[in-house]
Amino acid sequence: MAKEAMALHLYSMEKDNDPIPEPSNVKDINTEENEIVCLIEAWMPPFRDEMENRAVKKTLTIPQWLDDIATENNVNFSRILQEGLKKYLGVDEK
Repeated sequence: MAKEAMALHLYSMEKDNDPIPEPSNVKDINTEENEIVCLIEAWMPPFRDEMENRAVKKTLTIPQWLDDIATENNVNFSRILQEGLKKYLGVDEK
């Protein structure tokens, strides 16, 4: 879980335009008795892709009559909303 936590923290720092610190040199880390240094790495390109394409839940309101018709026609609300937003915003498939 340390890898995910670090990647998420680095991703947040990137989004906030915070400077990313240089990795620590293992020799410079002081440890107490019975402690060890453990390397944690995070490869950011796939993590960024995953974060930018993750599903985000949205709550919306539509009239009951429209919901009834859509439900009768087995409408996939998520797909319709995505397609509508892409068209409205003029963005291509990501």
